[in-house]
Amino acid sequence: MDITEIKVFPVNEEKLKAYITIVLDDCFVVRDLKIISGTSGLFVAMPSKRRKDGVFKDIAHPLNQSTRTLMEQKILDAYLADIKRLGKPVTQTAEQAEKADT
Repeated sequence: MDITEIKVFPVNEEKLKAYITIVLDDCFVVRDLKIISGTSGLFVAMPSKRRKDGVFKDIAHPLNQSTRTLMEQKILDAYLADIKRLGKPVTQTAEQAEKADT
């Protein structure tokens, strides 16, 4: 499986930085991933839906950590490139914040 397209839709909010749409293997689309600015930097939140009990549940998500890491890196790289292209200030990714703490 390969992410063949990433579309970034920047948002001007405090924590929510962008909505993301990805295309897998040129044949399957996943919409409404989010770039969130958390306490330790930027991270990717998977698309979710609020259940009747008020709890949010992921609609789609990676089944293992290696796939999650690969997806997050590609998505964050695309987001940062888009923000740089637009000339907007960039918030640190979680990985950058972790490196700065060491």
